Order: sequence, then structure tokens, then C-alpha cells
Amino acid sequence: MDNFKSLNDTQGHCTGDLLLIEVAHRISNCVREVDIVARFGGDEFVVIISNLDKDEAESIRQVSIIAEKILSTLKKPYVLKVETIGNKDKTIEHLCTSSIGVALFLDHEVDTDEIIKWADIAMYKAKEAGGNSIHFYNP
Repeated sequence: MDNFKSLNDTQGHCTGDLLLIEVAHRISNCVREVDIVARFGGDEFVVIISNLDKDEAESIRQVSIIAEKILSTLKKPYVLKVETIGNKDKTIEHLCTSSIGVALFLDHEVDTDEIIKWADIAMYKAKEAGGNSIHFYNP
């Protein structure tokens, strides 16, 4: 997530947790039931898209559609209802975008750690490009 730290630092970890829960729901709604969405740590999520076409160009097209859908969904405003002790609950509207790194692999030709490393490298390239973007890992 881009701009997550600013929310967490200014509004507290409980508010940050609410955002992460909403992000997980939004991502899950962008993929099929057979795909996997998991929080990897901090503000990073991993999405594993299975059953892609064996043709690399077609796989890239399929993943691009899903990644664009996730990017579009995550940049919509978040309305977070924060419960406070003894005070009136407050509503916080937050805008943030995402940087998506994509690593394609075929039939587990490399180990999981290597695939995650590739996706992480690609994600940081997307962040370096200004965020709110998708970057495919290219060795």
C-alpha cells in the first residue's frame, strides 16, 4: 500500500488495522475463489493467481486485467469507522493507492522464496515509478 504509514502514524494502529482489513476484502473481491490473498506483513499483500494460460503472453494479459482491477479498487476512498473509548466514534476518510509487483512462474520452476523476491523487486520498481502502478519482474 502507498501512503499507509501516514495513516498509521497520524491515526494510530487500530485505524491502520481497519484499513488493512478493508484492503484484504477489496483484493479478495477482485480475484476468483481458487486464488489466494494473504497479508504478507506490514502493508504488503500477496495474491497468487492460479490456472493461468500456459502461453506467457496470454498469462501476462490475464494477470494485467486482475492487477488493474485491484489497482482501481484500492484507490477508491476508504471510510473507516473508528471506535473510541468514552467518546463518540469517529469516521476517517483515507485515500491511498497501491504499488503492485508481479512475478510470473511456470510449474514451480523456482522455489517460493525466489518468487516472492521477484515480486518484491517488481513492487519496489512500481513504488520508484511513483506508486499507483503495476510492474512485472523481468530478470
